[in-house]
Amino acid sequence: MSAPAREEVVALVEQRVANENLRRHMLATEAIMRGLAERLGEDPEVWGLTGLAHDLDSEETAGDAARHGVEAAATLRRLGLPEEAAHAVAAHNAATGVAAESRFDIALLAGDQLSGLITAAALVRPEKDLAGVKLKSVRKRFRESAFARGVDRDSIARCTDLGLELDDFMAIGLAAMQGIAPALGL
Repeated sequence: MSAPAREEVVALVEQRVANENLRRHMLATEAIMRGLAERLGEDPEVWGLTGLAHDLDSEETAGDAARHGVEAAATLRRLGLPEEAAHAVAAHNAATGVAAESRFDIALLAGDQLSGLITAAALVRPEKDLAGVKLKSVRKRFRESAFARGVDRDSIARCTDLGLELDDFMAIGLAAMQGIAPALGL
């Protein structure tokens, strides 16, 4: 079975995710995953679709953290994405008990959190856009534990398990998100 078309995954996101900010987060994670795949010599389509769909079950599993990621992983399997993609989605949420071990798992875990940090860095700017966000400011915000408290910095730091320095990882993520800024409303 081949991977689904991006349009099919987008339609599922539109059908199952009502919250516009969550949809934008999913788009940001898709962009970061595509950027990482290109850098790491992986399949940008599979990695991107996985980033796009990683929170597909977020609203329907609200209140049951152990199911978040599990339901989305099952959907990815039905869509024909490889088992590695489904595993990465289940592993991006520690409450599932699925450990993030492979490069794919770690990329999604770290990219998911990085998208939140970069979005927060953009939203504190007077213009509330990504155009003026610099790597230096993302790095500074990363070190400020009081900033974007919900962002798991330890997950972001796992980028070193991918063979990437923190600055390189952040630069990939920032460029990826800046490349789709209009779709993110930033």
